[in-house]
Amino acid sequence: MTHRWDPQRYLAYADERGRPFVELVARVRADDPRRVVDLGCGPGNLTALLAQRWPAARVEGVDSSPEMIERATRDVPGIDFRVADLRAWAAAADEPVDVLVSNATLQWVPGHLDLLPALVDRVAPGGTLAFQVPGNFDEPSHVIRAELAAEEPYAPHTRDVAVPAAHGAAPYLRALQGLGCEVDAWETTYLHILDTAVDPDPVFTWVSGTGARPTLQALPDDLRPAFEEELKRRLRAAYPDSGHGVVLPFRRVFVVATRPASH
Repeated sequence: MTHRWDPQRYLAYADERGRPFVELVARVRADDPRRVVDLGCGPGNLTALLAQRWPAARVEGVDSSPEMIERATRDVPGIDFRVADLRAWAAAADEPVDVLVSNATLQWVPGHLDLLPALVDRVAPGGTLAFQVPGNFDEPSHVIRAELAAEEPYAPHTRDVAVPAAHGAAPYLRALQGLGCEVDAWETTYLHILDTAVDPDPVFTWVSGTGARPTLQALPDDLRPAFEEELKRRLRAAYPDSGHGVVLPFRRVFVVATRPASH
């Protein structure tokens, strides 16, 4: 089963999700790129920031979700958005990209470390590949979902769902250095404060728009409500409100790799 993304649910915490993108792009040293591509652009709200940063560039957004591209095309004028699989895009023979950005996308591509050579090949000499992936897969928000999904009666429906995974900064750094790139790699853990007065189950809202979404969509309609209620209950226990909101720790891994200029 191929899951479908919900742009509205994804944008529920747009500010929190957008901060890593801003901090990633801030480390890109490109003065006047001609072509900038956002690979895994989602609803396009962050792609718009690339057009603001480099107004003379041709900015493009690519995403495998028709729902996300429909939303991006509607809400963000002046940018070329299109539906494409990331792996097919990487393998295509096309003009080089001066700045290639991928924000919270590669974790959905199994074996994506092996995809890095193809992505670097799409970057022009002297250009930049910049990406960010979550590094929080051992946190309760993921562990609880996996444990519940493995229980009956849910397990037969969720056994083969897509599950995100990523590496720490060091494996990416070594792989890209091996490709001849100059690499800047780092990790940051954000402590997001989520207001339960606005949303009584904020961690559920967060994960249901991203990591838990394939699991939720894989469940039949008669099982999904019970699963959601139990997931909410366990997440509330794991992320209590201390009186100042729910604290959601979120580790992220950042990489900015510059391809050598041709000699």
